[in-house]
Amino acid sequence: MAKSKNTTVYKCRECGYTQPRWLGRCPQCGEWNTLEEAVVDPNSTAVAFGAAAAEKVKPVPLANITAQENSRIVTGIEEFDRVLGGGLMKRSAILIGGEPGIGKSTLMIQVCAAIHNVEKKSSLNGKILYVSGEESAGQIKGRADRLKLDTSGIEILCTMRLEDIKDALNALNPVFVIIDSIQTVYSLEAGIVPGTVNQLKYCANELIGWVKERDSVLVMSAHITKEGTIAGPKSLEHMVDTVISFERNDDDVRFLRAQKNRFGSVDELGIFAMTETGLEGVKDPSTMFITKRTTATPAGIANSCVFEGSRAFLVEIQALTVPAKSSISRVYSDKIDSSRVARVAAVLEKRTGMKFSDQDLYVNVAGGVRLSESAIDAALAAALYSARTDIAIPDNTAIIGEISLAGEIRPVTHLKQRVKTAKELGFTNIFSPESESGAKKTNSVKELVQALMKR
Repeated sequence: MAKSKNTTVYKCRECGYTQPRWLGRCPQCGEWNTLEEAVVDPNSTAVAFGAAAAEKVKPVPLANITAQENSRIVTGIEEFDRVLGGGLMKRSAILIGGEPGIGKSTLMIQVCAAIHNVEKKSSLNGKILYVSGEESAGQIKGRADRLKLDTSGIEILCTMRLEDIKDALNALNPVFVIIDSIQTVYSLEAGIVPGTVNQLKYCANELIGWVKERDSVLVMSAHITKEGTIAGPKSLEHMVDTVISFERNDDDVRFLRAQKNRFGSVDELGIFAMTETGLEGVKDPSTMFITKRTTATPAGIANSCVFEGSRAFLVEIQALTVPAKSSISRVYSDKIDSSRVARVAAVLEKRTGMKFSDQDLYVNVAGGVRLSESAIDAALAAALYSARTDIAIPDNTAIIGEISLAGEIRPVTHLKQRVKTAKELGFTNIFSPESESGAKKTNSVKELVQALMKR
C-alpha cells in the first residue's frame, strides 16, 4: 500500500516550527539538531487543540516510569473526597450523574469554591473554569451568593460550543474544569444537535484528551434516563476515570457513590444533607438510619450493621407481608434488590416451614439508603419472619450475617467493627455467625428465628 503524502513532518522541539523535510538547523529559531519527526493526524487531540503536528509516540520501558505521587487535590469536602478515594486525581476525568434537581450544580459550585481555597492556601492560585450550557452566569452567581461562597477565583463560561470551550481552556490553562452538563455540549465537527451519540463521544474525547496532557481535573455532570442510568452511549463511562452517581431519598439526604474508580475503592458512600447553606457532609451516619421510638418495636422491623468503604453504621430493615392479591406473589423492594428478598424468603420457607409463596412482600430501608452487601441477609430474614408471624423482634437487637441457600448463616467481613459499632449505639442483643466480642453465635436461619421469636 502506498504511503499517503504529507503525513510526516519535522517539528522543532524548541520553537514548534514545522517543515516537510529534515534540516540540521531550524530556520526560525536557529537552533541546531532540534527538528524531530512528527505526524499530522487529523484525529489527534493535539491537532484539535491548535498544534500543527503531533509528536510520534514511542514505547518506553515501564520500569523507567515514575509513579505519580502527591497528585491529588484534597478539596476539604470530606464526603466528596472519601468517594473519590482521597481527593481529585490530577489528569483525570470524572463523570457525575443524577436526577434533575438533586443538587449536582450546587455540589459543583461548592467544589469549585473549596478548590479555590486550597489553591489560595498553597499560593498556587490556579484558575478554575466553570462551563455551563444550562444556566446563565447570573443564575450561577446567585446560587453562589446564597451559599455564601468565595467566587473570586472562578471563571464562568456560558456556552454550548466545544470550540469556545477549547479556546478558553487553552487561554486559561485551569487546574479544575466543570462541564455542566456534557449532554449540552456540541461541536460543528459532529453536527449541530447536542446530546447525540456522536456529539457525546466526540466532545468528551476532546475534553478528556486535553486534561490528560495537563495537571488538571475535569468533572462532567450528566443527565440520566428515567431508568436511572447515565444518558448516552455506555462508551462515555468507559472513557472517563471515575463514574459517580448522585442519589437521594424522600427527605433532604443525598448519597454519593462511585460506580467506577480507577484511583480508589467503589465501596465508599458519601452522605450529604441539603441545607440552606448547600450540601453539608454527614460525618456520623451511625444513628441516621435508625428510627427513634418511644414505644416498643413493631413486628417486621430488624436492625443490621452495614460496612460502606471504611465505616460501619446501623440500618433499619422494614418488612410487611400480606396475602397475594392474585395467584402470583410479588416482591416490592427498591432499596434492597428484589431478587435477594425473594431468595431469602425461599430459604425461610424451605428451612423453617413458614409459607411465603402466597404472600406479597414489601421491604423498605429506613432513611432511604440502598443496601447491596450480603451482611444484611440475616436481618432481612428476621424482618420477613417477624412480619409473617406478627411477632416483634426484641428491642436493642442487631443481626449480622450472610445466608446461604442451605440456610446457614455465614461470616462476613469486618465483623469485629460491626459488633463494636452496634454496642456503642446501645444494642445489647447482637446475633452473628461468630461469637465476636460477646455477640451471640447463630449457625442457621432456623436457630435465629427460634431465638428471636420465643416468648
